Amino acid sequence: MEPIQRLTVKQLSAILEAAQDGIYVVDGSGVTRYVNRAYEEITGYKREELIGRHMAELVNQGYFDRSVSLHVLETRSPQSLIQRIGKAKEVLVTGTPVFDESGAIVLVVTSVRDVSQLNDLRRELEKARSFQALQHHRYALNADGTAHTLVCQSPRMRQLVETIRQIAPYPTSVLLTGPSGVGKEVLAHLIHQLSDRKDKPFIKVNCGAIPEALLESELFGYEPGAFTGARREGKIGLFELADGGTLLLDEIGDMPLSLQVKLLRVLESREVWRIGATRPRTVNVRILSATNQKLSQLVREGRFREDLYYRLNVIELTIPPLRERPEDIDALIAHFLNTFGRQYRLNKTLSAAARRALRAYHWPGNVRELRNLIENLVVSLPDPVIDEHHLPPHIRRAASGDEDFGCTNASPTLKERVEQFEKQLIADALARSPSLRQAAKRLGIDHSTLIKKIKRYGLTTARSNVSKTGGEDRPSDARCSGA
Repeated sequence: MEPIQRLTVKQLSAILEAAQDGIYVVDGSGVTRYVNRAYEEITGYKREELIGRHMAELVNQGYFDRSVSLHVLETRSPQSLIQRIGKAKEVLVTGTPVFDESGAIVLVVTSVRDVSQLNDLRRELEKARSFQALQHHRYALNADGTAHTLVCQSPRMRQLVETIRQIAPYPTSVLLTGPSGVGKEVLAHLIHQLSDRKDKPFIKVNCGAIPEALLESELFGYEPGAFTGARREGKIGLFELADGGTLLLDEIGDMPLSLQVKLLRVLESREVWRIGATRPRTVNVRILSATNQKLSQLVREGRFREDLYYRLNVIELTIPPLRERPEDIDALIAHFLNTFGRQYRLNKTLSAAARRALRAYHWPGNVRELRNLIENLVVSLPDPVIDEHHLPPHIRRAASGDEDFGCTNASPTLKERVEQFEKQLIADALARSPSLRQAAKRLGIDHSTLIKKIKRYGLTTARSNVSKTGGEDRPSDARCSGA
């Protein structure tokens, strides 16, 4: 039988250098003695800056967040843990003690495996699951490159689009302002589509639609067991879901002050802290914000942080109301007739008188009101031609120049004038609001009171309908399809 040939030191060194896993060796006192080539490639650290240094010193200087070798020396048994290298990479480390004949630890040999790719795959799976769970009434999600249709003929809107083409490629923050229904979300989509983020997620969150108690966890996510009622596996936040893409913070003026501080921190550091987390997560998100309020006035009233206002308002785009760009009305009418005609397989046209009446109306609900009106007329009328008499009464009255809402008295009484004014206010509130409850809130009256007044005045709009039981039918889609 041939004697067993022992490996030479040179051969052992060659074997360790050929290993695919990183090898890190410390002596019994915790001082680094050996690092192989694979460890250098995995971590980016050179052996010259590690060998001869104590593990505690390296941890204190931020090379690793913790040391498995020190755990092995303390417990005198094999240990495994996830170790963070620097600020970015995570590795799985397993340390094994080597004893001498007296039972003392002379070496700790640690194998190191890069798990960053595995963690990236896990996070992508978590994102995919979270995308499916987005609730329609709180979020709008676009991750497939589909954009809303932008329709504009007026010089003001054309100039606005040219400005967007100029700023879209740059990841600066943009504040979109303008009254409700003018198409702020459509222009936000356009900014996203003209940027290099167009193939990444576009997520819209309505800051006024989510209860304050839930908004923080929705935006930033939380760790497992962070609070009572939290999901066992934790939850990824909207900032992380939008990583690499665009996040639209709609109705930003309604964000609570307590969350404004945390939003400012994210904008400045590009890091998100999940609720209950011990370390932040880096995100690359372009922030767009939108509001129909005057943020500068909210700043003066102490309801909005001045530093956050200037951080969001790097570029401000103001979208004019529809009444200030009448050139767009005909183009939008044609677009919506075509869109809903194809959608419902109905061929409808508009008479010249009806078109004149629509151009004469002041459109307090802007493009959203026009869109919903055209959809209503397309699906509810059996006639192929939509004529002036098919239009709602308040639009016909505006076209005829009758500001007294059909009062035939030469000198109406105070009560009649009050009723006329109340009817006008209610009609405008219905046109401006996405639901009856929102209209009631705008008017400062109870929801049931509004329903009674709608019935009393015989108001019927494309914005809302009152059922026989006094309930509320919400519009199916509050988003507009044109600028």
